[in-house]
Amino acid sequence: MKRLLSVVSVMVFLAGAAFAKPPAKVSAPNVQPFPGTLINARYVYVTGYDGNEFNSNILPEDRHAINTVQDAVQKWGKFILVYNPEQADIVLMVQSRPSEDVLAVYDARGWPGNPYLWRMMGAGGLQENETPLVKQLEKAFEKARR
Repeated sequence: MKRLLSVVSVMVFLAGAAFAKPPAKVSAPNVQPFPGTLINARYVYVTGYDGNEFNSNILPEDRHAINTVQDAVQKWGKFILVYNPEQADIVLMVQSRPSEDVLAVYDARGWPGNPYLWRMMGAGGLQENETPLVKQLEKAFEKARR
């Protein structure tokens, strides 16, 4: 009985020590560097991976994400929104799924054949009135301008 009591006491002590340990720092995700070649861009086109917002085959979630990103870009005020990719310097491609949202930046010259130059992903990243992926884009852009 004494042995069982001493084992339980040690376990309680170790459990208490584990809770007394200071919590680990939770760091914000690193801001991926924004490509310097696009710093002087002025015009942006927002579309989905499956087509633009007027495509009848695009998923409603992606259409909503396009509109949300367009609104966030306009509120940011750095870029002028265009509705024709030939007029754009930058193409923002979005995809919204229940498990993860995607925001990718492409150089409009050579698009859609060129790979993305900047991309962020995250669950709930392109929701209405809450666009953390666009905020990450803003941070990366401002950091690259310095």
